[in-house]
Amino acid sequence: MGIYFNPGNEGFRVSSQSEIYMDKSGLIEHTNRVIGTEQNCISLSHARRFGKSQAARMLEAFYSRGCDSRELFACLNIGQAKDWDKSLNKYNVIHLDMSTFAGNHKEDLVDYVTSTICMELQEALPDVHFSADIANMLSQAYISSGIKFVIIIDEWDCVVRNHADRQDLVHRYMQFLHDLFKSEESKSFLALGYITGILPIKKIQDESALNNFSEYTMVSSKHLTTYYGFTESEVRGLCDRFQMNFESIKTWYNGYLIDGQHMYNPNSVYRAMLDQSVESYWKNTSAFSTINKLITLNFDGLKDDILKMLAGGKAEVKTDNFQNDLIEIHSKDDALTALVHLGYLAYDAAEGEAYLPNFEVARAYESALETGSWHEVAQSIAKCDSLLKATIRGQADKVAELIDLAHETYTSVLKYNDENSLSCVLTMAYFTAPAYYNVVREFPAGKGFADMVFVPRREAGNKPAIIVELKYDKNVDTAIRQIKEKRYTGCLAGYSDKIMLVGISYDKETKQHECVIEECWL
Repeated sequence: MGIYFNPGNEGFRVSSQSEIYMDKSGLIEHTNRVIGTEQNCISLSHARRFGKSQAARMLEAFYSRGCDSRELFACLNIGQAKDWDKSLNKYNVIHLDMSTFAGNHKEDLVDYVTSTICMELQEALPDVHFSADIANMLSQAYISSGIKFVIIIDEWDCVVRNHADRQDLVHRYMQFLHDLFKSEESKSFLALGYITGILPIKKIQDESALNNFSEYTMVSSKHLTTYYGFTESEVRGLCDRFQMNFESIKTWYNGYLIDGQHMYNPNSVYRAMLDQSVESYWKNTSAFSTINKLITLNFDGLKDDILKMLAGGKAEVKTDNFQNDLIEIHSKDDALTALVHLGYLAYDAAEGEAYLPNFEVARAYESALETGSWHEVAQSIAKCDSLLKATIRGQADKVAELIDLAHETYTSVLKYNDENSLSCVLTMAYFTAPAYYNVVREFPAGKGFADMVFVPRREAGNKPAIIVELKYDKNVDTAIRQIKEKRYTGCLAGYSDKIMLVGISYDKETKQHECVIEECWL
């Protein structure tokens, strides 16, 4: 048993025995089907904290000859499959996390990794004289032992992402991967190749690179989707177990639609359950700089699309031409596609549209804007809590004033020519409300539809419910009257406390808003 060659199963044992563990061992059924076939190379690229590393440790524990993992897997889903143990602990496994090498070995990365593997192989096979070439080295090991390799590389793309300014290093690294997974020698020694990263495999002009990999991404991960992230049914089960409000968890962490499956950020759900607190766990400051770098690029229509998505809308995105490289960003579509792969946008492949997935990610944009160059947008969002407080306190004039400010900020993008545009501006004006409320637009209620309903969640404290009716070029009193006449308060069945009835109108001649607020009780 070594560190990188035939490692043990301790990593997976720890995670599988944690307080929250979701059985994703069905992934092994897929890898067992393709192992030793022409489809034996798999690339999984998903956003951070989506369970990629845990899946890699699971495969390591299942295939490595450096451990006995029968007891770990017999009680999992894979243990119910036919002939599930045929490949159990039967392969020589090499497992590398490239992020552990890339930071300290920029100049000699490939040589260092190669020599490290060679050292462990030499210790395991002392009678074999290994060459310095990685493909020949593994071929010699296979000829000597008769046992093929499962090669797992976690964070494979960190070299491409972090050292894009060093094309010589990137080129040599890609050649190293080619030797492992696509060389003539690899056809004899490779049983399974499995690599994970944030970005899909880099496209290199005039080179075949790693085009023998089946790729599963944030745009499409096909039948492997449910093995990464938490599904809605899994999250519902956790909410029942930990007595957490499902609608709150959904608002904060749901939203990634991958091949028709609604997926939740597993790390954030895990933390929310254990901490018994719904909040933003996406606090990596590097994320904020990445968002700013991409959304402030000077491409026509990019700012418009970002603001449209921040306001709850969707933007059409063409993902096919993205070079899978954060340096090679040449268009609005490239910038938005990069944000999709990084998890800062979700993508509906059926519609070809990107959107903001959940409130946790919205918070990441808010933090990014605070430190970026979109000062007017950041200042407007900073006033959102003040608007919510003014609404709750019944300060109608203050509400109208703050919505005027939001109008001035967003009117160049969200064209103010109908009630839908007014609704989008209000969504931005109440940007922080989902921290306390389930916010629903066009909420069915009574005899009609309320434009916006704010339903307080359990952890929101004593905040009242809010019903908002919007009117374009009509008297503001009409809005309040419509709420009462259509019995919109029926949408809050089961709620018994104070409700704020909010009527807002916009006059296209004066370009001013009026607001009337009334209280009622259920």
